[in-house]
Amino acid sequence: MSFTLFADARLALARDSLAGLSTGDALGAQFFLSGPAPEQLTEATLPPPPWEWTDDTEMACSVVAELAASGSIDRDRLALAFAERCAAQRGYGPGAMLILRLIRTGTPWPVAAASAFDGQGSCGNGAAMRVGPLGAYFADSTARAAAQARASAEVTHAHSEGIAGAVAVAVAAALAARARLDGHRPAPDRLLAGIAAAIDPGTEVHRCVQRAIGLLGRPLPRVVAALGNGSRVTAQDTVAFTLWVAATYLDDYPAAIRVCVQAGGDVDTTAAIAGAVVAAYTGVGTPGGVPEAWLAAREPLPTWLP
Repeated sequence: MSFTLFADARLALARDSLAGLSTGDALGAQFFLSGPAPEQLTEATLPPPPWEWTDDTEMACSVVAELAASGSIDRDRLALAFAERCAAQRGYGPGAMLILRLIRTGTPWPVAAASAFDGQGSCGNGAAMRVGPLGAYFADSTARAAAQARASAEVTHAHSEGIAGAVAVAVAAALAARARLDGHRPAPDRLLAGIAAAIDPGTEVHRCVQRAIGLLGRPLPRVVAALGNGSRVTAQDTVAFTLWVAATYLDDYPAAIRVCVQAGGDVDTTAAIAGAVVAAYTGVGTPGGVPEAWLAAREPLPTWLP
């Protein structure tokens, strides 16, 4: 189905994805900080509210604000927004803090991003963790979702793997939101294949997403052993796992988040990425969608968000 979305419909999809991202981030962060998760994450074992969100949500909100203001990513404006809104207590990594500090003090973002990790640029999962709502915003064009995801990533991630991770997540969210509008849930293998087709084939992220197709239906420990769980905080060991989760549980947001929690690792980020993709398909307060009670337990989003 070919279609074009109006601005208000785009923003509604992005906001649903942001609700899934921020709720997953905030809930996942409770277990990241407190140690092992319960064997079964049920209403009885949920942590007490409020659930505070992390840098994943703070940066995603800047992405959504930029889309709401202009309908596309202006890298100069986005870089400055990231730098000015960066609150250290939200859990930013040292590499991100350095890049954002350089930008805040006047270093052009291409120079700041390229300076990370001895000139290699960051291959971290930070560009992927914040981009799901952007993908949902461009549900009518995976090509635009990929191009805009690349632009949003480049301001902090100069490494090809970090950029590939962002493209993969944005395309996943675009395909999920498109499926929601079409009224047809894609088969997990087809969804992952569609994502892989949009990624630079020379990257490890691409190879891992392809590997995830062969792991559909496999036990969680085997999937984590093959794809990672974000423990290394790289796009390579984070993105394919989260997309395996999203493809498997696309119509069941609570189940997707439970799997991320049970997998351990960088739980706030894996739950944020998978949550953003799944919520782009399910929405909020629907059967299988982001539970209203979970959303209410999440700390309110920033007041500057449109």
